[in-house]
Amino acid sequence: MKFSLVVHSSPISQQSAATAFRFAKTALEAGHEIFRVFYYGDGVLVANSQIAPPQDEINLPEMWQALAKQYDIDLVVCIAAAVKRGVLDDNEAKRYEKDSANLVAGFELSGLGQLAEAIALSDRVITFGA
Repeated sequence: MKFSLVVHSSPISQQSAATAFRFAKTALEAGHEIFRVFYYGDGVLVANSQIAPPQDEINLPEMWQALAKQYDIDLVVCIAAAVKRGVLDDNEAKRYEKDSANLVAGFELSGLGQLAEAIALSDRVITFGA
């Protein structure tokens, strides 16, 4: 089965962001496909390279990077939600005249068209968070 995931919750304050990762990993290990993970709302914070979790907590950005690389998963961050929360790639940092970008490598800023495509091309879309 081909899944796409939509993550709405912050990786810092809500457990559902970690639950999305565990679901993806378990589904992939069971032979399913994850077509795309779309981060929206506070979920975009997972792609902020300046967030540094304590050493005794999981590091979701690194875990998603590794899983995406291993299984060729598309990690898409809603550009409107990201910019509003200060998550910028090189292009957006220049556009808004900010000193630097902070988008985690392996994540891509894009629009809601990517979510619409994921809905159209996936067997199931599962949402995590509010």
